[in-house]
Amino acid sequence: MASEFPTLESKFVPDDPIHPDGAKFFAEVTDMLDGEPKDPALVEARLSGWDELIEKIASELYRIGSMLLGEGEETIQVIERVVVNNDISACNDHVDARHSSRLLLGAEAIGILAKRDANALAAPADEESGPVSCIEDDDLDSVGVTPLELEQMLTGPDDHRLRDWLESLSPSLRVIFVLRAVAGLSSAEVAGLLGQHGGPKAENWTPDAVRSAFRLALCSLASQLIHASATK
Repeated sequence: MASEFPTLESKFVPDDPIHPDGAKFFAEVTDMLDGEPKDPALVEARLSGWDELIEKIASELYRIGSMLLGEGEETIQVIERVVVNNDISACNDHVDARHSSRLLLGAEAIGILAKRDANALAAPADEESGPVSCIEDDDLDSVGVTPLELEQMLTGPDDHRLRDWLESLSPSLRVIFVLRAVAGLSSAEVAGLLGQHGGPKAENWTPDAVRSAFRLALCSLASQLIHASATK
């Protein structure tokens, strides 16, 4: 059966709706960002559902950030900076704002990981001589993982197994898997973030190198699932 998410530019885990009225809230709030004085009562009315929208986005960002940086105060501080610094006035809609916040999160997390270890996110010196992936395609079906299985691994009662597996990966593979499969960023976007914020030698990351690394991560995930099934 063909994969429901056949290309790298598709999300492997569909995003939950932010809020039934998310698009309406976003339009109403961004309409107020024109620099003109506003009636306080009108502002309060417009923002009545905004807190729930921001909380939803922040919760999603924390889940992604904790996979990259670990649980704790540092990740919380990163999320706070992303929420504050995301320029929603430059976004077309609430979906665009969500995507923009994930790009900011990726940049922040990659910068922190590069400071922890200057060479942790370096690109392979020679892509052709690097390790060979067990698959040639970049979809979940190639390794026998369905989008539903991946979503259950992320949100189900056994999510600690996924986190343990992520911690076993190299920093670069972990970043690429999380930003591609969980955050839904494209290979070109991930390559750009790594090249700009990943420290020395990270400028050699290309979309093709990201695709190759992502396939390696998918192979590792498949091995993890096979091992988990065998030990049940």
